Amino acid sequence: MTDKHLSTQFDSELNQVSARVMELGGLVESQIREAISALSHFSLEAAAQVESIESRVNQMEVDIDHELITIIARRQPTARDLRLLMAFSKATANLERMGDEAARMARMVRSIIESGAARSLPSSDLRVAADLASGLLRKALDSFARLDVKAAVAILKEDDLIDREFDGFVRKLITYMMEDARTISASLDLLFLAKAIERIGDHSKNIAELIIYLVEGKDVRHRPVADIESTIQ
Repeated sequence: MTDKHLSTQFDSELNQVSARVMELGGLVESQIREAISALSHFSLEAAAQVESIESRVNQMEVDIDHELITIIARRQPTARDLRLLMAFSKATANLERMGDEAARMARMVRSIIESGAARSLPSSDLRVAADLASGLLRKALDSFARLDVKAAVAILKEDDLIDREFDGFVRKLITYMMEDARTISASLDLLFLAKAIERIGDHSKNIAELIIYLVEGKDVRHRPVADIESTIQ
């Protein structure tokens, strides 16, 4: 078997794994949309749909990991290709965790509905952050598919906006709980829901950092955005 044939096979395997990661991303994106719908309409049906998708997301993560391990064992890739495979693995892990956060959102919505306090709390404020987080995932997937470093940096900046939304919402919830102790239980559910939304943004940010690492070969984790911008210029 010629080296060229081996290279062509390897490229095909990489493309297949890339397609699977994008498929997983699309599934998680639909899960988050359902979670937002559950929150927006206090819908038990939408919450149940989120939870039903969870097992598919988990199985896809396991399948992709198995494919990656098989490729690494069989091909023994060199540094650049190994970096790509590791990026696929980390992106998959981040997507699965986003699915976990969407499932957590669904459980919190269910708890709020069952408490009977759904309409008396500022849940509508969360929809802005939830839509931002969903949009951030969509941009992260698109940037990952195109290996677009500029778009990745923009994602890092947008995640800061979600963090600010979260901080403002927490302050508002504290006010509600101080004014009416009866809202404490449902308010805590909303707080955990808000945290799940923030974590979805964080995982999209992680994927953006992976893009920069893949293209530039620079690990930019835990660094300020301004510092990252100056590094890759």
